Amino acid sequence: MAQFFKAKPNSSKQLSAKVSLQVTRLDHLGAGIAQHNGKVVFIPGVLPGEKAMVQLTEQKKRHSRAKLLNLETHSIDRVEPKCAHYHQCGGCDLQHLALEKQRLHKESALVSLMAKLSHTEAEALVPAIIGEQWHYRRRARLATFYHQETKRTTLGFRAQSSKEVIDISSCTVLAKSLSELISPLSKLLNQLAGKRALGHVELIDVDNGQFVVVRVTKELSDKDKEKLLSFAQEHKVNLIVQGNEGELSVIKGPKELPFYTLNHEIKLSFTPGNFVQVNGEINKAMVEQAVQWLDVKADERVLDLFCGVGNFSLPLAKSGAEVIGVEGVPEMVAQARINAKQSDLSDVTFFHTDLSADLSKEPWLGKVDKLLLDPARAGAFESLQWLKKMKPKSIVYVSCDPSSLARDSEPLLKHGYKLKKLGLVDMFPQTHHIEAMALFELS
Repeated sequence: MAQFFKAKPNSSKQLSAKVSLQVTRLDHLGAGIAQHNGKVVFIPGVLPGEKAMVQLTEQKKRHSRAKLLNLETHSIDRVEPKCAHYHQCGGCDLQHLALEKQRLHKESALVSLMAKLSHTEAEALVPAIIGEQWHYRRRARLATFYHQETKRTTLGFRAQSSKEVIDISSCTVLAKSLSELISPLSKLLNQLAGKRALGHVELIDVDNGQFVVVRVTKELSDKDKEKLLSFAQEHKVNLIVQGNEGELSVIKGPKELPFYTLNHEIKLSFTPGNFVQVNGEINKAMVEQAVQWLDVKADERVLDLFCGVGNFSLPLAKSGAEVIGVEGVPEMVAQARINAKQSDLSDVTFFHTDLSADLSKEPWLGKVDKLLLDPARAGAFESLQWLKKMKPKSIVYVSCDPSSLARDSEPLLKHGYKLKKLGLVDMFPQTHHIEAMALFELS
């Protein structure tokens, strides 16, 4: 007899009736948590101690999700969001919580996740690395969307959990010099004949000036390029057009790439589109702390995995140690080598490797004294399977996701490492994002 698949009715996205719920705490993603009919309910935009009228939007076996309709009581920790686009834009999601409470929540969530998922706690919880709460981003990528009906292009950020582009005029967490460019830039883009060919727009504010990078899917006309040049001259910015294959065409500005400096002597250039830490102030403090925690000596061998363009590798190489940087993006490896040369650092070597693959035949894999990890959100679990070959005495793990940090702690603990220090790195104030730094030492 033929059997047909029938989906289990364990999830429903039908809207429910309105319900009034009491919020008890926040989860690590910044959503409020309440209880309803024996299930946990996650509600974005609410705070502990508040009572809210909500509507269930998704129901599963063990939990539900809801949207906030209105608040019946207000927490004393609630503040008025500064950004005019806060309730539409998906960039920030904690502006309604006082800054100090944001940091306390993140620190508590970090410690809680480590204890729950890795069953360990740090011997020392160090003070958080903190900085400015507004206008801290030195880089952002804005999306564009061309409307067929109105023939207008929208420039902004995407809505929460949506592809919709929210038209914005300013951004309270973006560097002021960049935020002030958004409105005139939106006006300019709508004057271009080739506006249908626009992709994203990258804004960068670094040591050698402000950069506007316009991504296009096909060549712009000479008239459009003249308009871009006029904009760049008026606003005193460097303007680059980036083609479909990543090629760069400088409309105005020097032929050099954007760069930032560390310790007034290390120059780190990068290609638009490639990863660098967006909070320059916090990045400097984070690098300084990592170098201090590893306490590298001149005769040691240091491995930096997920090294990017050398953000940690080059400062570590200033100690005189032999430093090896490994990165999965070939263009960033090439740039890291250039950065080492222009900073006059010779005892540092960079390799291109897929760090999620088999590393057994890699020439750099072997005994090291110190190890630094700075992976993406997916973590470094595959790389840590080679700990027996590396056997570092100390490991600094820079994390942008506490869940993957907690998971990756398991192989470290199994190999005899102890979590000596743990600290919050508040890279993204006004958002739920939790970054952290952990120091593991071999027993």
